[in-house]
Amino acid sequence: MSRLTLDAPVSPRPSLSAGIELLKPITWFAPMWAFGCGAISARSSAAEDGASVWIVLAGVVLAGPLLCGASQVVNDWFDRHVDAINEPGRPIPSGRMPGRSAFYLAIFWTALSLAVAWMLGPWVGLASSLGCVLAWAYSTPPLRLKRNGWWGNAAVAIAYEGLAWFTGAAVVAGGLPDAKIIFVAYLYSVGAHGIMTLNDFKAVEGDVALGVRTLPVQYGVRAAALIACWVMALPQLVVIALLFAWGASMIGMTVAILLATQIVLMRRFLADPRGKAPWYNATGTSLYVLGMMATAFALNGILGG
Repeated sequence: MSRLTLDAPVSPRPSLSAGIELLKPITWFAPMWAFGCGAISARSSAAEDGASVWIVLAGVVLAGPLLCGASQVVNDWFDRHVDAINEPGRPIPSGRMPGRSAFYLAIFWTALSLAVAWMLGPWVGLASSLGCVLAWAYSTPPLRLKRNGWWGNAAVAIAYEGLAWFTGAAVVAGGLPDAKIIFVAYLYSVGAHGIMTLNDFKAVEGDVALGVRTLPVQYGVRAAALIACWVMALPQLVVIALLFAWGASMIGMTVAILLATQIVLMRRFLADPRGKAPWYNATGTSLYVLGMMATAFALNGILGG
């Protein structure tokens, strides 16, 4: 019997509830939201018959339960030794996903995701393939991008925001999205790097002990918090400037107000980064994603005009 499960009741078969727990449905929201932003931003540039509701729904399932779910299973498999110490109740160390069943689930779910993606079109397939590469590189030795805050957070931000936005636009447009959409998706994925950093303040001592070089470990808590704030704010400033330049001044002003409110909240976060990171994640990040949706509607109007 594995040392991971020595003291845990081991089932000869993986349980359905454990499989669902590994897929972590709570994490699906971010890529599904970004996919929705992409779909809305490209709606006016779609062919006259548009993309059917079913195709869009398939894309939403692809972004959340499939691609994001696959990335979560991959991460849990390669973190199983750490989880055995820190979270022994997780499905793998607890024995509810015995043997290599979680690894096989990761492979199967990745393959299923890619099959659905390529059925939705070549650009969707390419973007999803890149997302899967990033997901495996994030967790898998020897790359294990998550061991460095710059690389790991970038991989997650690109996959969950930029590629999900691009995929939504590609599904609806039926091909390569407009360059404006691609650039805005890129900007919001850059900003999402700062959002990912917010999750790194909760276990600084543990990361130091494990050799995980998050930004708080590399630069200290205060400096990392400042970096996160700047990384979140600067791309939004560029988006605002673009919206005004493209004639969407009302929505540009809306995004500016949302950013200004975030900056007010950032001051409170910076006063106590470790204590206020979860609070800012719930407040400031919500304003960030509202700005994403507002920008998506603006692009819809710009490209439709």
